[in-house]
Amino acid sequence: MSYRSFEDLEVWKRSCIVAEAVYCLFKDSREYGMRDQVLSSSISVPSNIAEGSERNHATEFRQFLGIAKGSSAELRTQLELAARMKMIPREDADRLIKELQEISAMLRGLMTKIGSRA
Repeated sequence: MSYRSFEDLEVWKRSCIVAEAVYCLFKDSREYGMRDQVLSSSISVPSNIAEGSERNHATEFRQFLGIAKGSSAELRTQLELAARMKMIPREDADRLIKELQEISAMLRGLMTKIGSRA
């Protein structure tokens, strides 16, 4: 793979942007249970990419990318529910869900690439 650190990975950069956008959408929410879950999921995506990339083996990196992919799916579900419950604007949810679908595909591709080297 041709990168020096996780900060060079486009998927990490894009997932950080999503986490920031989610924080801005939910920072003033008084729905504390949902807010905490959504923020946790959003932070989990780039965090697991970073942690996995710093592991000593490709198999571990792949495992952490799988966790990040799962967190992406969890966050898509939470954003959908938040939009349905009128906690956030539908347009914001749809935009972030679309971006998370692309991030998920990028993670799948990276997992495949790493799997062929493990």
